[in-house]
Amino acid sequence: MHFVIFAAPWFTDNAHRFIEANVGQPGVRVAVVSQEPQEHLAGHLRERIAAHWRVEDIFNPVQLADAARTLSAHFGPIHRLYGAYEQLQVPLAEARELLGVEGMSAEAAHNFRDKSRMKNVLRAAGVPCARHGLAHDEAEGWAFAEEVGYPLVLKPPAGAGAQSTFRVDTAAAFGEALKISAPSPQQPVLIEEFVTGEEHSLETISIGGRAVWHSLTHYYPTPLEVLRNPWIQWCLLLPREIDGPQYDDIREAAGRALEALGMDTGLTHMEWFRRGDGSVAISEVGARPPGAQITTLVSRAHDIDFLHAWARVMVYGEFEPPARRYAAGAAFLRGQGSGRVVAIHGLEQAGKELGGLVTDVKLPEVGQTPTGSYEGEGYVLLRHPETEVVRQALQRLISTVRVELG
Repeated sequence: MHFVIFAAPWFTDNAHRFIEANVGQPGVRVAVVSQEPQEHLAGHLRERIAAHWRVEDIFNPVQLADAARTLSAHFGPIHRLYGAYEQLQVPLAEARELLGVEGMSAEAAHNFRDKSRMKNVLRAAGVPCARHGLAHDEAEGWAFAEEVGYPLVLKPPAGAGAQSTFRVDTAAAFGEALKISAPSPQQPVLIEEFVTGEEHSLETISIGGRAVWHSLTHYYPTPLEVLRNPWIQWCLLLPREIDGPQYDDIREAAGRALEALGMDTGLTHMEWFRRGDGSVAISEVGARPPGAQITTLVSRAHDIDFLHAWARVMVYGEFEPPARRYAAGAAFLRGQGSGRVVAIHGLEQAGKELGGLVTDVKLPEVGQTPTGSYEGEGYVLLRHPETEVVRQALQRLISTVRVELG
């Protein structure tokens, strides 16, 4: 019986899903470390975990290590210590090194987490990525802008999910973004060349440093454009065909990127672009499960429980690549206007036309406050054996269904 510790800052819906996947592994006793009290964990999961330990600051590796030692005194040697939250990857790696527990090294975790360091590692390995600079004050920011030109993207070096990210197209907009970002030696700002083209993601499972499986998505439009325009209803598509020669270049670049960053065993989420001239550029890579419903879409495309499969990778280092039976896609429903949700239009028509393709639905509720996230107020997931059928259905969905705010 293996003893595993799973760390989650808060008991969100996603955290519940990850914990469920872990306690579902055979031959495993799971303890959970969090900042929230155990009472906030769903009852059916409280009954299935071996123990819970609450810490004041889960992002402090010493507190994580102390919690793990206390739990280990009761349940025996720690087989694995890990979590799914991106901001936890470095503290978890540092705690593992304090404890002598197997897993991603702190050096590799920093490579994935610090986006400026990541770009330096990728460029040194000859991996195509956007030009970038780390500004410790406004003067460094202006020097980079003068050298590279516009448009540019400003973001925190350790950001996630396009949070606190600005695209600027002019010097005036750049100056405003610099004031908001307020770069300093303690909190520098990452500035990147804005790469134009089609945006995609590449999910990869690696075992012992070797990529054994991958998946691809297409974004319509890009996540940054979605954040800049809260009214946009957007989609992402997982094509059924992912092994063709049109993806040879990104698979090759991704392999070199993961090797350079130090990926050993686990799941990565890579964002990348195909430029207008056909070349590829990697934006950034996260050493954790993807968001935007991608894990659910992968499950639907392969008829598997992908989170359960991911947990098995993390606990046992085992993965059996499944057959991709379907294309799958997500349409994100976002409110238009201001205020709360007052009506949802077009649902009946969309149901008549596309109901046979739907696998999962989360509809906005009248009266709810907009989430403010790129996933919007709800979503509809679809699948079909033919990629083009899913592509057209997604476009039909976002043009038919409208969430009204008022």
